[in-house]
Amino acid sequence: MVRSLKWLMLAMGVACVAIGIFHITLGVASVPGETGTTVDSRERFYNAIFLGYGLAWIWAARQSPISATTVRRLAAIFALGAVGRLLSLAIHGWPHWFQVPLTALEVVLPPIFFWLATALKKSAPA
Repeated sequence: MVRSLKWLMLAMGVACVAIGIFHITLGVASVPGETGTTVDSRERFYNAIFLGYGLAWIWAARQSPISATTVRRLAAIFALGAVGRLLSLAIHGWPHWFQVPLTALEVVLPPIFFWLATALKKSAPA
């Protein structure tokens, strides 16, 4: 269980870092259908934070023992992103097709992390 959690956390961290670098490097060109200096500025700024979020996942995965509380907090942040996407969907309708599978991941992964964190906590010595 711990090994699965660790690898999932590392995969999450590496993916977030890669996505952050991609958006920081390409700016507005990384977002289908978007243009403008304001969107470019926002993309580069927010994705620097997303890159840092990915580094936090990597850091957490490298701790021994892995902190269930840290896993839950990082997963909760990701779940909040899903809430934002679902709110946007409810208010504005369907986004670009590529964001639909991203939304699905953002809805599905947090409960998996919460479940693994709970299993980790239960298996830890008292």
